Amino acid sequence: MTDTTAVQHDAPPIVACTISRDVQIFDLLIEDMEAALGDAWGDLSFEDAVTFLGQKEARNLQFVTIAMDANDEDNLPLVSEVIGVAKGAGIKVILIAEDVSPTALHQLLREGGDEFVPYPLPENELARAIERVLTAKDTPEPTDGEKSFKASGDRSGVVIPVHGLAGGTGATMMAVNLAWEFVNVDKETNPKVCLIDLDFQFGSVSTYLDLPRREAILELLTDTESMDAEAFMQSLLTYDEKLHVLTAPTDMIPLDMITPEDIGRVIEMARVNFDYVVIDMPSTMVEWSQTVLEMAHVYFAMIELDMRSAQNTLRLKRALQSEDLPFDKLRFILNRAPGFTDLNGKSRVKRLADSLGISIDLLMPDGGKPIMQACDHGAPLSVTIAKNPLRKEIAKLAKSMHDVNQAEADARA
Repeated sequence: MTDTTAVQHDAPPIVACTISRDVQIFDLLIEDMEAALGDAWGDLSFEDAVTFLGQKEARNLQFVTIAMDANDEDNLPLVSEVIGVAKGAGIKVILIAEDVSPTALHQLLREGGDEFVPYPLPENELARAIERVLTAKDTPEPTDGEKSFKASGDRSGVVIPVHGLAGGTGATMMAVNLAWEFVNVDKETNPKVCLIDLDFQFGSVSTYLDLPRREAILELLTDTESMDAEAFMQSLLTYDEKLHVLTAPTDMIPLDMITPEDIGRVIEMARVNFDYVVIDMPSTMVEWSQTVLEMAHVYFAMIELDMRSAQNTLRLKRALQSEDLPFDKLRFILNRAPGFTDLNGKSRVKRLADSLGISIDLLMPDGGKPIMQACDHGAPLSVTIAKNPLRKEIAKLAKSMHDVNQAEADARA
């Protein structure tokens, strides 16, 4: 006998929830959740979420999206409680925020938020955030080397900014690889190195090392008054468990959004916790550029043998000297310098230095196309093209600076 009763399909299990004051305020979130999950998601208020997430029914949840705007900032303790309950149940948390202050976001990310996406939602950004939180591995146990290095505040690091005076002079390449060479310069002392990307608009340190950019960076930079050593260390990413990196923020921000006081606190926090602090500077001079220059032990200026570099060097020289700033800290590095056999090139280098009234302290050879290819691979030159002449010169520079630093340290001792 044939059963003519219509087949009833079970509803899909709920694997995610939105949590908000009123989800209808975030209509784009509803659309993106439906696009990503179909009907396999639900909606909760903040009050209901605290109760539900502690129940057995919540065990199937993979993540929650907490949506909030400026009106929810008065209710941060409840939002923090929701995050705490979710993390206690092993549920990932994605923060969706509109017009929420950086301080509030920073607090919620420290409470346990795994991802942050601004509202209105950029196209496909929620789907990418979901993929990231679901595929992210739990933080592994630190290795012995990592366990031994904690923010102690007892160091006095050497601050080394690298500034490109024209586009394409290789400043970021130099900063990244100089920092990496410092990491490996002495196998006995194992110097601790922090690489900071202060090019808030087009910084590419994260690209050169194949590291993700994190929303927490902006919160750290805009709330440095409450920054402690723990918050600073948590904002850093590590490359190969050796090099600590503060990447540029995820989105482009105005360079003057960060104050000189903010920059000073970040550099000082890095200086007292690391042996070397290498800074990739933006090509633009802003108010806090003076702060970096005054805190620097040596300031590398990258130039090339062309008219752009010559004119910009003169502009920079006039600007610094007119404000009575320490121009003598600058050390000029000529990238793609002529080879030993190029006699005409040598004379051009000398004429350039004489006409500008500067000393070109270092001549870096042209590494050719392999340099660009290596940078696109997201790894330092010593990993991909260790025998390249440019890489060898950078390694020599790191070694000579480390030897000088060690000799001074021994003399003080």
